[in-house]
Amino acid sequence: MSVRNLEALFQPASVALIGASDREGSLGSVILRNLRAGGFQGPVWPVNRRLGSFGGTSAWRDVESLPQAPDLAVICTPAETVPELIAALGRKGTRAAIVLSAGLKQATGADGLSLEQAMLDAARPHLLRILGPNCIGALVPGIGLNASFAPGNALPGKLAFVTQSGALATAMLDWANSRSIGFSHFISLGDSADVDFGDVIDYLASDPATRAILMYMESVKSARKFMSAARAAARNKPVIVVKAGRAPEGARAAASHTGALAGSDVVFDAAVRRAGMLRVDTLEALFDAAETLTYVKGWHGERLAVLTNGGGAGVLAADALALGGGKLGVLEDRTLDALNQCLPPTWSHGNPIDIVGDAPVSRYEDALKVLLVAPEVDGVLFIHAPTAIVPADQIVAACLPLAQTSGKPVLTCWLGGAAVAAARLASAAAGVASYDTPERAAAAWLQLVTHARNQQALQQLPASELEDFTPDRKLAQSLLDDALREGREWLGDAQAQALLRAYGIPTVQTVRTGNVEEAVAAATRIGYPVALKIVSPQVIHKSDVGGVALNLVSEEDLRRAAEKMLRQVNAQLPQAQILGFTVQAMAERPGAHELIVGIASDPVFGPVMLLGEGGVAVELHKNHVVALPPLNTRLAQDMLAGSRLSLLLAGYRGRPPADEAALLSTLLKVSQMACDLAWLAELDINPLLVDERGVLALDARVRLRTVPAGEHSHLAIRPYPQALEEHVQIKGQDVLLRPIRPEDGQRLKAFYAGASPADMRLRFFMSRREVPHSELARYSQIDYDREMTFVAILPQAGGDLVMLGEARAVCDPDNRVAEFAIQVATHWQGKGLGRLLLDKLTSYLRARGTAEVVGQCLPENVGMAALARRAGFQVLDGPLPEATTMRLLLR
Repeated sequence: MSVRNLEALFQPASVALIGASDREGSLGSVILRNLRAGGFQGPVWPVNRRLGSFGGTSAWRDVESLPQAPDLAVICTPAETVPELIAALGRKGTRAAIVLSAGLKQATGADGLSLEQAMLDAARPHLLRILGPNCIGALVPGIGLNASFAPGNALPGKLAFVTQSGALATAMLDWANSRSIGFSHFISLGDSADVDFGDVIDYLASDPATRAILMYMESVKSARKFMSAARAAARNKPVIVVKAGRAPEGARAAASHTGALAGSDVVFDAAVRRAGMLRVDTLEALFDAAETLTYVKGWHGERLAVLTNGGGAGVLAADALALGGGKLGVLEDRTLDALNQCLPPTWSHGNPIDIVGDAPVSRYEDALKVLLVAPEVDGVLFIHAPTAIVPADQIVAACLPLAQTSGKPVLTCWLGGAAVAAARLASAAAGVASYDTPERAAAAWLQLVTHARNQQALQQLPASELEDFTPDRKLAQSLLDDALREGREWLGDAQAQALLRAYGIPTVQTVRTGNVEEAVAAATRIGYPVALKIVSPQVIHKSDVGGVALNLVSEEDLRRAAEKMLRQVNAQLPQAQILGFTVQAMAERPGAHELIVGIASDPVFGPVMLLGEGGVAVELHKNHVVALPPLNTRLAQDMLAGSRLSLLLAGYRGRPPADEAALLSTLLKVSQMACDLAWLAELDINPLLVDERGVLALDARVRLRTVPAGEHSHLAIRPYPQALEEHVQIKGQDVLLRPIRPEDGQRLKAFYAGASPADMRLRFFMSRREVPHSELARYSQIDYDREMTFVAILPQAGGDLVMLGEARAVCDPDNRVAEFAIQVATHWQGKGLGRLLLDKLTSYLRARGTAEVVGQCLPENVGMAALARRAGFQVLDGPLPEATTMRLLLR
């Protein structure tokens, strides 16, 4: 991924329009008019081979004749001219271009390459970035840039809108203008040959003019790049997406149940959850969500109180909340007592809190104060319908200050038209979210709930290894090698069961046999009753063709079942090659729940996991959930909750509760398989029996894939890099150096709290008494694709862990430069810990291909400067007199 030269694309000082025209209605004419009408202060140079001027303004015949290299070029010429124009611009020194021309992907040049590839090849030597082709362009209202053929300008604002659809972009712009919605950026990606969602999200994440990032998506090209950018951005500002294409056509071709159930849209939903973004269904909801997430501060939980002067409005809000899976807070006795003291006897005495239509201002104010301090209420929806008793502007004047200073989210709903118009405007001016109907207000609260849950998932950082469990990877690899040697795409039943056992998942005893006589002998050894299953590479779902027989209690039953099985399979699949049978012990688990746990390979996001109700009717069940590996216990619990199986497993009508811990352990082990086994394309464990005795896998299907050469990682989310952990001895004590983890947040807080004021000033270049929680979260919840923090941990008596030091580096998205910082606990300085941490950090950065490490320290921090010199850094006076720069070239 790269934000390199995107400043030239979105903050240019000069623009050239190649293909400019004076013909009214032509593309070149429309774009030139937009460039001039937007208020852009830099020079705009039209380029046209035939014309020397446009309305008194000079035009240039070609790129070479331009007075200087434009920061940005806009190209609207025929597709076949684009590659050479890009090459000429690169030679001139231009570093960004918007290609509006269409047809480059489909057309080919004389060398047989697509024109799109030829364009990219021409840009690459010059690091010239390309937006498009086949896009409508980009608008940056803050600098007056309208480099597009959109019908009009965008209003300035704090929202960034990024879309793959050009037609939708123009309609959206018109819709937003009619509602006075402004933008920091309005970007059409088109075919995304170069600049894609990942690049733009990266750029906008650090843009101070952008408060929230809104996206309309149709597809994702590079999952790892997209997820890394989205996860980094979502830590800093809301990232909200509408994605088209909910129909899971791709799932229909999948061979396994897991593949069929894990359609592309549910996988995208899973990706959104793990990235901490919010997905909405409509473009209108996109802007509602932007208002909600940017106005509402503080999150305490999901329990909402509805305060209203009209019972009907409260019921509508409660219904909408319930239908969306939301929660109304149950008012406690002390809250009810407090409300009784300020409300008339006819109030609703429950939630929603109907304060009755004749409410004066004081009743609104007093009731709101009670709810804002009620511990069982996490947020308040304030609904007002206009009455003749008291004008809405008086209610606004009394209640908005309470909402502004509250530590809880407060949403407002001003029902009506002209009578409450001023109240809506006042709410917006005060930064309090406002909605015109109870249903939209309830939907906004549900958006907050979903976003908070997704943010919690974002903060989870599973390890690449399970604690207290080591799988038999050697056995797993041998099963793969055997299958590849035999040219098989699917593991046999016995091999699939062996793979599960290698990862600690209990299975039934299974024996592969070549014929009926061997099956009889195997059944005798196992002991009746047994199950008999056909073995054929052409038969994947055995029960569909009569390839399964259960509860065979004797040799006679087995022989009769085998004969019938062969007859049925030959009749339904005459081309099937019968290789024999598998014989399995029958599991005596009456009352056990049949579930499915599996892995599928999504073409974009790679391995995905599935959990749901299993059995022969697995694809008819609705209780399924999909998640991206790797998982930790918290994410496995979220997966179980999302599957809606918890009530089923909790026990009912005398049925004992199932062993939920065993199921969670199985999910973690399957997640480990997804991380370890790049060759694992699909896995079905169906059924997985779950009861009070634990779990038992009765059947499993495993499909293999060929791992492409050069594939570095098949996962969309990089797991915790456990391999980087190491133990060192410092002054006779065993110290663990390892990457930081989310659960280190409290240790990091204690580490900073224990530092001397002088150390804190040297670390942060200012005096600090404490580090805010939001900053601690950002420091401890990192994305290992972009940054690294190594911490030194010392175990204490009683099992506590104390942090002794940290060394962190943040890489730019191009992996060219990493900026580092280091701090060691005051009483551990001078013992060599700082050098160990710094060496570990620079070794890691060198291994990942980072070109340079830079850092700054205060001039009086002579110890840091000396440490950097000993580690090979060049230490120079910084660009500012109050800083010293340390630099180390790694390649």
